[in-house]
Parts: sequence; C-alpha cells; structure tokens
Amino acid sequence: MTERFSQVVRQQADAIWESQHSHPFVRGLGTAELPLPCFQYWLVQDYRFLIDYARLLGLGIARASDLATMTQFAELTRTILSVEMTLHRSYAAQFGISTSQLESTPKSPATQAYTDFLIRTATCADFGELVAALLPCMWGFSEIGQRLAQQPAVPNNPYADWIRTYADPEFAQLAQWCCGLFDRLASEAGESGRLRMAEAFLTSSRLEWWFWDAAWKLETWPI
Repeated sequence: MTERFSQVVRQQADAIWESQHSHPFVRGLGTAELPLPCFQYWLVQDYRFLIDYARLLGLGIARASDLATMTQFAELTRTILSVEMTLHRSYAAQFGISTSQLESTPKSPATQAYTDFLIRTATCADFGELVAALLPCMWGFSEIGQRLAQQPAVPNNPYADWIRTYADPEFAQLAQWCCGLFDRLASEAGESGRLRMAEAFLTSSRLEWWFWDAAWKLETWPI
C-alpha cells in the first residue's frame, strides 16, 4: 500500500512536532506546572489567531473545487465564529481575561508571522497549499491533546478542560478529515505541487512550535 502523503510530511516534520510535545509549555499543561501568566498569554494570542484562522477557512470556501469541501469549510468557519470564539471568551474570563483584553491586545511576533503566512498562502498559493498550511494546527492540537490525556491525571489541574477539549474524539475526527483532504489533493497534484504542499506543512509546523515558545517566554516586540 502506498504511504499516505500526510504520513510522509508528518515524518518529515517529526523533529519539530516532537519538540512541541517536549516543550515546557505543553508539558506544563499536563503536569499543572505551567505558570498562569504563560497560559493567559496563550489564551489572548490564540484568540487573535482564531480570527485569522476563520478568514483562512473563509478563503478555503472560495478556493475549494467541490460542494462537499465548500460545505465543510463553511461549517468550520461558522463553528469558529459562532461557537469556538464564544467559548474562548468564556474560558478566558475564568482566567481573569476580559473580552476587551482579548480584542485589543496586539498580536505577538509569532502570531503575526503565523497568521501572515496563512493568509498569504490562502491568497496566493493553490488550494493544496492552503490545506497543507492549516493542517498542522488542527492535527497537531489533536495529537497533543490525546498524548496529554494518556498521562496520569493531576488532581485539580487548572488546564484539565483544555486537555479534554483537544483530546475529544470529535476533534480527532476533524483532524483526520483534514488529513484525508490533504491526501486527496496531494494525489491530484504533480511532483512540484506536492513539494510545495510539504513546504507549507513544514513552515506551519515551525510556526506552531514558535507559538508555544512565544507563550512560554511571554514574547513581545523588541521595539
């Protein structure tokens, strides 16, 4: 059986992904040792990220070539804007973050770089690269959530709800749907198209790692 292209690029990015799993921010979610300011930083920056992730999915609706894929992207866009961001605001409030803080805090360098890459790819590249660029976020969070959920539970872990969210089987199904779309588009692309898809996947994987690292270091603009 021919290896799925999603597994090929996942292996190519393995060092990056394993660096995410071993990152002190991610490990701290599971051990409950993550400093609260780091998580608060992440919550704010993730909210800023989600706004542009919804834009990315909206562009995906326009770029998709079939009605089924358009419908799925439309549903994902609606879910982020109408459900996930509402839940995010409620969750952030539990950690002392107001809606005005979520909406007024500037993007960090990592968030700016990541969202700029996503929107540029969605606008200028082909649909296969768009899917490749969004896949590491969806797939990576599912993998992180599942690994953390397999660890012994820490009593009164303030991040337990976060782990449950991304370990949810429905989230894993969504990630697998995206992997399947990625594989189908890769099978339809030529060799040069697959190389571009692989590069977009690797770039987003690097930016995912940077996003965790920025929250761990409370990164700000140097000037």
